[in-house]
Order: sequence, then structure tokens, then C-alpha cells
Amino acid sequence: MAEKYVLVVDDDLDLVEAIATNLGARGYEVGKAYDGEEGLESIKERRPDLVVLDVMMPKKDGYQVCEELKNSDEFRDIPVILLTAVGSAVSSTSYTHRDGMTNEADEYVAKPVDLDRVAELVAELI
Repeated sequence: MAEKYVLVVDDDLDLVEAIATNLGARGYEVGKAYDGEEGLESIKERRPDLVVLDVMMPKKDGYQVCEELKNSDEFRDIPVILLTAVGSAVSSTSYTHRDGMTNEADEYVAKPVDLDRVAELVAELI
């Protein structure tokens, strides 16, 4: 079976590397993008089997990217895992877990990210 291709989109370069290294060690091929616009371009250039997507990013946030994917006939079936540092502890932001799920994300992981949990979700969703 061919390697599954996962695209990781996050403006935290260290986190992208950590997730890519963890998934790579598990046999996935991993692409990287560092903002929402770059992520969408990467998806159009090479369709991933799954996208790991940060919520709070420059240019386009993860909710916007997820919404574009889920509203696209070509890409709506790509599973999306949203990552975010916001949660109940951050009340000064409009980003919430509920927003992510109403944006049709397939899963949601709070930061700090548990790399093993991300890998488990990738395996479940692919």
C-alpha cells in the first residue's frame, strides 16, 4: 500500500516539525505549510489524505481553510484535524471548540498538542 500523505499547516515551525517527525516515524509522508494560504495552495498542488490544521494563523485562519475545503466539491472529503491553543482558558477570543465542529472539522485537538493523540486520530481518519 502506498504511503498516506498528511499535510500539516501551522505557523509554529517547531510544532510542524514535531508532528511531521512523529507521523514520519509512523510511515506517513508529511507535507508542511506555515499559513492558511500556503496550506490551500499545497492542497491544490498535491491532494493530501488528511490535513492537520492550526486554527490561529496569519493570512487565513484554520476555520477559513476548513470551511473552504468542506465547501469544495473537490476537497470536502479530506479529513481535517484542527489544532488550537484556545479553549476554556481563553475567553478573550472568538475561537471556540464549537466553532471548529460547526466548521465540519473531523476532529479537534487542544494545544499543547499530544503528538501520540494526533497520530491516533490520523490513523483513525485515514
